[in-house]
Amino acid sequence: MAKVNGVMMQYFHWYLPADGKLWDKTKVNAQELADAGITALWLPPAYKGAGGGLDVGYGVYDLYDLGEFDQKGSIRTKYGTRQEYLDAINSLHQAGIQVYADVVLNHRMGANGTEIAKAIPFPYNNRKTPKGNLREIQGYTLFNFPGRQGKYSQFEWHWWHFDAVDYDEYTKESGTVYLFEGKTFDDYVALEFGNFAYLMGADLDFQHEEVRQEMINWGKWYLDTTGVDGFRLDAIKHISTWFFPEWLDEMEKYVGRELFTVGEYWAPDTGILNWYLDSVGQRMSVFDVTLHYNFHYASKAGGYYDMRTILDGTLIKGRAMNAVTFVENHDSQPLQALESVVEPWFKPLAYAIILLRQEGYPCIFYADYYGAEYEDKGRDGNTYKIVLPSHKAFIDQCLYARQNFCYGPQYDYFDHPDIIGWTRLGDEQHPKAMAVILSDGQEGIKPMEVGKPNTKFYDLTGNIQEPIQTNDFGWGEFSCKGGSVSIWVQE
Repeated sequence: MAKVNGVMMQYFHWYLPADGKLWDKTKVNAQELADAGITALWLPPAYKGAGGGLDVGYGVYDLYDLGEFDQKGSIRTKYGTRQEYLDAINSLHQAGIQVYADVVLNHRMGANGTEIAKAIPFPYNNRKTPKGNLREIQGYTLFNFPGRQGKYSQFEWHWWHFDAVDYDEYTKESGTVYLFEGKTFDDYVALEFGNFAYLMGADLDFQHEEVRQEMINWGKWYLDTTGVDGFRLDAIKHISTWFFPEWLDEMEKYVGRELFTVGEYWAPDTGILNWYLDSVGQRMSVFDVTLHYNFHYASKAGGYYDMRTILDGTLIKGRAMNAVTFVENHDSQPLQALESVVEPWFKPLAYAIILLRQEGYPCIFYADYYGAEYEDKGRDGNTYKIVLPSHKAFIDQCLYARQNFCYGPQYDYFDHPDIIGWTRLGDEQHPKAMAVILSDGQEGIKPMEVGKPNTKFYDLTGNIQEPIQTNDFGWGEFSCKGGSVSIWVQE
């Protein structure tokens, strides 16, 4: 975490316009974000993808092209040019905001040419049983980056640097993964499909020494070039658990400072997340995917979710030091690959839980803060118009409360199926107390202890206008309206 009560923001969503203006917007908004209470920004992948200026960044083509070379039909990336990216980072640093780079090391896409090699075909959904014998394929595995002409790195990628591909130019069949001769699917990965080492594109072989060394060389170059403060690691469930601790050790040793790292291991199962954290020696944090799904199910239940269980089975319940909490992200938003929407009415409740409690490192989603409108096809092939409302006003209230009142002991009152609450009693530097109460159903009142006898509290949200007075013992009768949150703070 950037600092005590730090808050990260994912500063993009999948459907941002491909106008090359995000880096400039980031630069302009840096101080405003800092003033609101944001202490770190997770920026989208900054390098050239196979889709050029339209690519969100996860279809990685060239890690060394930050919007500098005429490749894949554009010089800039979806978000801007290399210089605009570096200027944005500089502005964020000047405002006191840390920057986390989105690092996608799992695969390459958009090869410059094909190569012929032998491979064994497997069904995409079964990595245990081949569906044919070893044979020649023509795969898209040659990456020599003619637009960059060897600047920053002379390294060229060939078929032997990869485990597998999912396309053979000879047969053009779909639904097949081709494992190259002499290769195995990486070990210590997710067990979906029997082995989930292969995800997409040309899959990097991290057991190949040249691959590991090139990733280390690139990481050092990236840190020198950008000066980022940490990483968000993409698709870690597809990469052997032993790789990232080695890579991160090399990075930190090189720059001589600690780098915050959070990995995306998409599994709504805390047992699996704990296994991963143990396997990497608690070398990083991971996103609390289980908590996100609890929010998703609660929002879909329309008031019939048992709010006493909202934290059950989550990472923050037992391993908060390694948990990055979030409500929504670019993969879970409507019409995306891992769609698991948290309905708009529930988002204030969810943000109160991640921003106003002591456990976890909260991450705000760009589309929840600013709102979003876009169109795309759903899984049924139909086109849908999506409108995501802005929750900026409420999130800003939470950020203010987090900066000023979220300190000291926390007392929980998870004792009603609809109405739950907690209090923070303050500390020496921040002596004022706070009480949070929320309901997914009817309005209600909850007696809670704030440790401040005969003291006036008011609702920061303005949902309830009348202040309340605590009794001689420091307890108050705190209330909230139905389906909403009230943040009661000491005057």
